[in-house]
Amino acid sequence: MSAIHIVVFLPLLASIVAGLSNRAFGITVPKIITTAGLLAAAGLSWSIFIPFLTGTAQANVAPVSTWIVSGGMDIAWELRVDALTAVMLVVITSVSALVHLYSWGYMSEDPDQPRFFAYLSLFTFAMLMLVTANNLVQMFFGWEGVGLASYLLIGFWFRKPSANAAAIKAFIVNRVGDLGFMLGIFGTYLVFGTISIPEILQAAPSMAGSTIGFLWFRADTMTVLCLLLFVGAMGKSAQLGLHTWLPDAMEGPTPVSALIHAATMVTAGVFMVCRLSPMFETSPTALAVVTAVGAATCLFAATIGLVQTDIKRVIAYSTCSQLGYMFFAAGVGAYGAAMFHLFTHAFFKALLFLGAGSVIHAMHHEQDMRFYGGLRKHIPLTFWAMMAGTLAITGVGIYGVGGFAGYHSKDAILEAAWASGPNGYGAFYVGTFAALLTSFYSWRLMFLTFFGKPRWAGSEHIQHAVHDAHGHHGHDDHAHHDHDAHPAAEDAGHAPSAHDAHASDVVEGTAGYHPHESPIVMLIPLIVLTIGAVAAGYVFHHWFIEPESGETFWKGSLFFNEHLMHAMHGVPLLVKLAATIVMLVGLVSALYVYIIRPGTAAGIADTFRVLHRFLLKKWYFDELYHLLFVRPAFALGRFFWKRGDEQTINRFGPDGSATLVNLSSRLAVRMQTGYLYTYAFVMLIGLTAAVTWAIAS
Repeated sequence: MSAIHIVVFLPLLASIVAGLSNRAFGITVPKIITTAGLLAAAGLSWSIFIPFLTGTAQANVAPVSTWIVSGGMDIAWELRVDALTAVMLVVITSVSALVHLYSWGYMSEDPDQPRFFAYLSLFTFAMLMLVTANNLVQMFFGWEGVGLASYLLIGFWFRKPSANAAAIKAFIVNRVGDLGFMLGIFGTYLVFGTISIPEILQAAPSMAGSTIGFLWFRADTMTVLCLLLFVGAMGKSAQLGLHTWLPDAMEGPTPVSALIHAATMVTAGVFMVCRLSPMFETSPTALAVVTAVGAATCLFAATIGLVQTDIKRVIAYSTCSQLGYMFFAAGVGAYGAAMFHLFTHAFFKALLFLGAGSVIHAMHHEQDMRFYGGLRKHIPLTFWAMMAGTLAITGVGIYGVGGFAGYHSKDAILEAAWASGPNGYGAFYVGTFAALLTSFYSWRLMFLTFFGKPRWAGSEHIQHAVHDAHGHHGHDDHAHHDHDAHPAAEDAGHAPSAHDAHASDVVEGTAGYHPHESPIVMLIPLIVLTIGAVAAGYVFHHWFIEPESGETFWKGSLFFNEHLMHAMHGVPLLVKLAATIVMLVGLVSALYVYIIRPGTAAGIADTFRVLHRFLLKKWYFDELYHLLFVRPAFALGRFFWKRGDEQTINRFGPDGSATLVNLSSRLAVRMQTGYLYTYAFVMLIGLTAAVTWAIAS
């Protein structure tokens, strides 16, 4: 058994043990088993990754077993290890291990911790299966596995209706994308006669220019296959059109958001496109679609993040926007830059989510930023951790010197977009404007949360906490609900109303509440992720995107355009400085609106009331989908239920048969009077009829 076998299957074993443990094991043993398993997997993942950095490792395939043999199809269960896999192994296991550790503190009051930790490890196993797949069927197995685990984790607090609704929504929206992914796999097997990824990528260039029949017309073969596969990526990575599940997924516990909706599952689509990059390179049309969708998502999500008041939803839309950057990087051919941003994003976005969880923990589960303010002195370690995450996501750095993680990876994407030529200019301009919006809403989050005067008095959560602390027991049920049940207190399911974009109407004051820093078990992951957010970009950019070293590092695990990487260094100086300039504009704007002139936000919202409401309603996607899909689906279901099932099938089927039997029995009952002369009369009639029949015969 090799290291990769242990990395992949250790989380599965830990999940099974934790999930099947009974009360005799208690709460601590399952937590120890799952956390230790992930820490060991993370250590082994780094031991696999580092040799690829030093150039001493070679791509290899570790067999597991024969899986499916049917006719000419022979699908083996194998684990592929190359540079691309190694990057994902490090991201998945490192973040998962830190989330497991963080959850010791965050979920300490939840009675269902063994189940929670079992779900976390199950998700990690499914994601590892996805990224180590050597064939499309195994990739689809992991693809669906992370969908299942995501459903379980989003709906972990299943007694909470909004959590159940969010889990179902995520499951259904992802099924739409998965349909496209399945059709892409079927079509790929039809065209290439194999589902082996290496064989498909080797044969892909020979199919360029060929056509295939699809939906009553003929189209370019590789364009059809790539677009179908990309539909799957859009669903899993929450791209525009199939993005609606991601913000509602914040109903799950905050550690789930950090693991699934920031660092791992939502990046599965980006990974798949990069893994199959030689296929996408054969279709300029498919690449153009990937670029357009990525750029549109990048801008769309950033605009919505401007007006959100829930701290987790701001970061969720930020995730959606950053995924757009990764996709349009892939669309312009900069797959190395896309994976580089995926790598750095995992650290600073997980840091921001876990930091937000620490703030929520300190504020008695309050998530509305309008009721924060002045927290930097009360939770200084959380403040500095989130400051590092904010500096990373906004791309703070000094040209020619270096900077935080996002400075290296996001700037590389924008430079690659420009260097790719006219096809990438539009993505560059959109990405640059989105960077301005990212800076604004990121600093808005920091200013509303940690600066200014405390606005805690208006929070119901804080009021209940103070009420309980003063020894009042009239709300013991509520207190128990907040602390022990925990789910109802952490509520990300409600979008702000049209009057919720600013904090000008919120009552100032502390209400006597004293925020507290998180326990050490929650702070250790923040410290580790802070190091990644600060240094990951500077340390690793050499291997990911530099022309010569990048080609050596990736070794064909993705399509690496060395010419494009060289062209990035030759873009105009203004292009290189664009991201830094707009970052400063966003910072200064947020500083003016929320610190220097705090009432400005309310004035802007009132002046641009229509636009403001449009953004608060998230471009009306939910309402549109409800009108186009949800209501017709319910109407169709109600029609088949009432008219088809009840009034047709039941009426003439089981209900009709039962009614007929009932009527027949009533007639029979009327004949059974219990009087002797009645029975004698019936016998006489019968005897007469028999004699008459005999004579007539």
